[in-house]
Amino acid sequence: MTQVFSASRLTEFVAAILQAEGLPPADAATVAGLMVEADLLGGDGHGVFRLPRYLERLRAGGFNARPNIRIERERGAMAVVDGDNGFGHLVMKFCADEAVRRARSHGVGWVGAHHSNHAGAAGVYAMIPLAEDMIGLYVAVGSANHMAPWGGLESLLSTNPIAVAVPATGRKSVLLDMATTVAAYGKVKLAAQRGEMMPPDWMIDVDGNPLTDPARAAEGLLMPIGGPKGYGLSLIFGLLAGTLNGAALGRDVIDYNHDDDSVTNTGQFIVAIDIASFTDLDRFKAEVARIGDEMTGSARRPGFDAIRLPGERALTIRDQRLADGVPLPASMVQKLDDIAKGCGVAPLQKGQA
Repeated sequence: MTQVFSASRLTEFVAAILQAEGLPPADAATVAGLMVEADLLGGDGHGVFRLPRYLERLRAGGFNARPNIRIERERGAMAVVDGDNGFGHLVMKFCADEAVRRARSHGVGWVGAHHSNHAGAAGVYAMIPLAEDMIGLYVAVGSANHMAPWGGLESLLSTNPIAVAVPATGRKSVLLDMATTVAAYGKVKLAAQRGEMMPPDWMIDVDGNPLTDPARAAEGLLMPIGGPKGYGLSLIFGLLAGTLNGAALGRDVIDYNHDDDSVTNTGQFIVAIDIASFTDLDRFKAEVARIGDEMTGSARRPGFDAIRLPGERALTIRDQRLADGVPLPASMVQKLDDIAKGCGVAPLQKGQA
């Protein structure tokens, strides 16, 4: 059974809890808004679902409730940001805004971060430059290792996602948001919460056999997309988002799912590309739309009802959920209301849309 809440109600509720837990009002509102944006895009494993875990780490000192997020190093179009162990949402909003600002002056802005934290859905941040008619590109080191190097059995790499957002005219933007593993670990956690089994290509056990029970996920390894190609992408993304920024990679990555108080030193970067610095903006967006139509209107393989562009489903879900509300499992609503009671915040169900 699910219950449905408006995005505004969910944002208000999460912000009230975060503020009660020590975040300044403006920061609480920013984190809440970005968490709910993940739910709006259909990223249910990266939105409000993550609040209980965030609070566990916040209360144990694993997150800094009042960080001094600042530029540590800069040159022209680039900057490196010290996130001061704040919520990843705050750090990456700071980085995205800075990347957009630099792109306006230099045509491109590349801003990386160290001492950040889990920031939720990657696509949320790629869409920040998109809102300014720019191309957005976001890459992160995942907040726990779940994948082995191709051919290995030691968990040394994470899902290390990438998101790219490209604007179009007259149709939905192109939004690629993907992990370098077959499934993001949030989907594994969500399957466990719902009592569902996993497809056999998501994980393997230490003997290399398919692992389909999400309750045993700690015993297994996520599989990379495309075999060794996904492993290669994960490693390169980790070097660019982690090592280049002075952030953790490999054995240095802290498993934020099982460690409450250690500083994770998560690394991410975001790139904003000012289209108007390269070509005519309107012509580019029209051409993206034309190419999109060409792709979706092409001949289909048997068994496929449609050809879609990356992000088409997520952006359609976003429109639907903005209009109709965000569905949450009743068990999650109860858990959130238990948290609210402990914080002295009005229950979510009281303000149900």
